Amino acid sequence: MSDRITRVALDAMGGDNAPLEIIKGAVQAVQQNSSVEITLVGRQADISGILSDLSFSSDRLNICPASEVIEMAEPPVNAIRTKKDSSMVKGMLLVKDGTCDAFITAGSTGACLVGGQVLVGRLKGIERPPLAPLLPTAKGPVLLIDCGANVDARSSHLVQFAQMGSIYMENIAGIKDPRVGLFNIGQEPEKGNALVKETYPLLEELDTINFIGNVEARDIPAGVCDVVVCDAFVGNAILKMYEGVASVLLKEIKTAMVSNPVSTIGAMLVKGTLKKNLQRFDSSQYGGAPLLGLKGLVVKTHGNADADTVCNSILQCISFHEADINAKFKDIMQLVDRTAGKDS
Repeated sequence: MSDRITRVALDAMGGDNAPLEIIKGAVQAVQQNSSVEITLVGRQADISGILSDLSFSSDRLNICPASEVIEMAEPPVNAIRTKKDSSMVKGMLLVKDGTCDAFITAGSTGACLVGGQVLVGRLKGIERPPLAPLLPTAKGPVLLIDCGANVDARSSHLVQFAQMGSIYMENIAGIKDPRVGLFNIGQEPEKGNALVKETYPLLEELDTINFIGNVEARDIPAGVCDVVVCDAFVGNAILKMYEGVASVLLKEIKTAMVSNPVSTIGAMLVKGTLKKNLQRFDSSQYGGAPLLGLKGLVVKTHGNADADTVCNSILQCISFHEADINAKFKDIMQLVDRTAGKDS
């Protein structure tokens, strides 16, 4: 295990299950990994009351008081601007000033995206930071980039998404030369809307990624690629459909297993194997969705995140920090700048 400490600011007040599940997840993380230090940001009395009932390493779990909470329905820009003492704003400022290496929230996605860009700031050369969750497939995780940050994207944005996604999967998921696919309604280069038609040849020219061409929606669960590149409008639709289908299928399987005495007996016989296989398609094991391309790491985890999901999001930040992903993003941007200089 690395001796390098990863300092994570955690929004204790954000999400449907805050603050209890958020704090329990933090405690799990410090128990599982000795190379993380967590600062819980939020209402001190609430946090202290929950911690008093838990067993944890007090030297690696701190509290940063914040009296306000940004609610889900609040206008994001106004919330970030006016609620200076909110758990989200104060947590991001801990990353901005270098006190912490990463910030995690299960709170408002809109406020998280605004705060990430306004408070933490973009890396030099990054045009638009994308939100990039890992999704389960038959062959392992796939990175969906972008899934919610940039609804109206340009081809240059998608090119950067492909580059960042490739770096992320190689260094975090350990996939050598990850396969990068451009989301489209067909595999042929001439198909699709103006954005993907313009982006396809640009990705084809890149020698820094392993571009495999267009991928369709049905290709994603089969694991035909490791990175799916798209704008946030498309990506969010893919994500929500993925989650919805998974939820319905799980309910249908459970219902079928107890529909009659014979199926119930059969379910008991295959329960262990079935549970093991279904766990491979549980996206919570991957943590949250990082907002890539910022000066510090910001992770948006699911609004209904439980302790396990929060813990996995924290462990995800450790991997990001230890792999020094931002330095690799900077290298790519410098390479692009040098190439552009030669062409001009």
